[in-house]
Amino acid sequence: MRPTQLLDQEFSGWLRSLQSAGWVLTSGESEMNNRIREFRARYNLTQEDLAKKVNVRRETIVFLEKNKYNPSLKLAHDIARVFSTTIEEIFIFE
Repeated sequence: MRPTQLLDQEFSGWLRSLQSAGWVLTSGESEMNNRIREFRARYNLTQEDLAKKVNVRRETIVFLEKNKYNPSLKLAHDIARVFSTTIEEIFIFE
């Protein structure tokens, strides 16, 4: 098995366990959208750069951008602070 296949397999298992615990939303469950990708582009940050600045894993940023995960208030605040804006400018509640 190639290293990338092993990593994909581990990631899939990790995602399934988070979903079953209610930590990761499945499609259609989120009532919130976000503009993280737009702000990252504006500030020329990669997902990894943003993750380091807010002390989370890159995968967390991926989940946020895909609306598969709703952030804690602290994480939303930290992300807004990185972009020098408000939580409401980045996270859109429907």
